[in-house]
Amino acid sequence: MRACYEAGPCGFGIARRLKQLGVECEVVAPSLTPTRAGERVKTDKRDARKLARLLRAGELTPVYIPEPTDEAIRDLCRARTDAVDDRRRSRHRLKGFLLRHGYRYQGKSAWSGAHMRYLRELVLPHPAMKVILEEYLMAIQAAGEQVQRCEVAMRDLLEQWRLAPAVRALMAMKGFQTVAAMILGSELGAINRFTHPRQVMAYLGLIPSENTSSDKRRQGAITKCGNAHARWLLVECAQHYVAPPKVSKELSRRQQDQPREVRAISWRAQNRLHGRFRRLAARRLQRNKALVAIARELCGFIWELLRTQPCYQVQTSLAAES
Repeated sequence: MRACYEAGPCGFGIARRLKQLGVECEVVAPSLTPTRAGERVKTDKRDARKLARLLRAGELTPVYIPEPTDEAIRDLCRARTDAVDDRRRSRHRLKGFLLRHGYRYQGKSAWSGAHMRYLRELVLPHPAMKVILEEYLMAIQAAGEQVQRCEVAMRDLLEQWRLAPAVRALMAMKGFQTVAAMILGSELGAINRFTHPRQVMAYLGLIPSENTSSDKRRQGAITKCGNAHARWLLVECAQHYVAPPKVSKELSRRQQDQPREVRAISWRAQNRLHGRFRRLAARRLQRNKALVAIARELCGFIWELLRTQPCYQVQTSLAAES
């Protein structure tokens, strides 16, 4: 007996339970499920029959089911990102509120200690405006404290995580510290399921879309399919490769206990990606497009780096024995 269901709010608990009962179950990607243009009636019974028929025909694309611990770490990393987004939105709302009433901070850097003292000492003409200011400040402070609590929990749980060696290897790359390395490691999961770096690029939606017919090849914007969280993180980390190659004091400290092979991949990535960015900038390519191209090539170096880690090889051997 085989079973399947579409990925959604039910998560992976059903698939794990069916596996314990000896039933082969797949969680399929809804966006890759074949559909007909003439289908206008949608019911649960019709959907079940359609999924069963497509599963038997081999037309469904299963998604990766992470380990329970990996999923928990991933949820913690996403909760930290949600808190960062909430803090940014609260800051934008506060700045927009003050700007509407003619208050503009003239200091050097926003959201510093001096800026927060300026906001606390700001005198507004109406009591309602003072209430709004205090509520926004409390929301910003609460979101900031949530970010700090999530980061502390991430560092505490890192030592007990089976992918901790992979996270430390990622930290040997320029632009990756503890938070970024844990986010990327939890989002990618078992990197050994990708046999080529292009598969990682496609999984993150960093490959260009294509509309080729006959001998004419037309490529457009990136597909943006797959894991948006990891794609955003890679584009952010790609900005560090704009600067010339250099092993800074902080990077040297993170590379201290890593083998020579890991340090060699990190140095080769710096030289390759910085040279690539300079060539793209010489062509006057838009900066954001150049950073996406750097993030796409960065996937190849990350794939090469993580495949050397024993934690993934142990997982493969255990899966083969079971």
